[in-house]
Amino acid sequence: MDRRKALRNMGLAMGYTIATPTLLSIVQSCKKEVVLSWAPEFFAQDEAIALSQLVDIILPKTDTPSASEMQVDVFIDRFANQAMEPQQKDFMRMAMGKFFDKALKDAGKDKAGDLTSKELEATLADALKVTKDEKLSNMEAIESYTQAMMEGNETTLEEGISRYAFADNLRQMTIWGYKTSEYVGEEVLAYLPVPGEYIACGEVQELTGGKAWSI
Repeated sequence: MDRRKALRNMGLAMGYTIATPTLLSIVQSCKKEVVLSWAPEFFAQDEAIALSQLVDIILPKTDTPSASEMQVDVFIDRFANQAMEPQQKDFMRMAMGKFFDKALKDAGKDKAGDLTSKELEATLADALKVTKDEKLSNMEAIESYTQAMMEGNETTLEEGISRYAFADNLRQMTIWGYKTSEYVGEEVLAYLPVPGEYIACGEVQELTGGKAWSI
């Protein structure tokens, strides 16, 4: 899979919505000088260490910087803490817990921070390995679960579906955070801060070199 081409062609896939000023304030606060020199707000320290590896598994360094180099892990932590509703936070913690439980069991380890990139990648790949029909079934189960949560009802979600929910949301948030970063917006995507001539119909390859618009 050419992950960079996929990135350039994808739009905002997450179901989250957030006011632009708030989103910008989160992005601008994402400063990371060395590996995990930042203090996590939403994730525990061990979870944040694993998160930094996971975002780089999803978007590794190639001809462009890796996700962690663009502080995507910091962005996800800040977004989860500052922008998610309480039910979304609870759901993310639950699904993340199931994901790490599986990774730790398979690796024979006790702490998420001790998991290697290879061990995390195996769990991520397994969680996302679903057919089209299974994906639809998973989404229906997740929707029923979240609806029950909102109504204050006791409910559970099958562990495999929980791991899928975390992995899929993390993948989408990683792409979103990466595309939102200043460097990617200006240097990787098609960037035109001052709009020029409007061309209603034109080949993307001819207009932008095949790149999605940054703004």
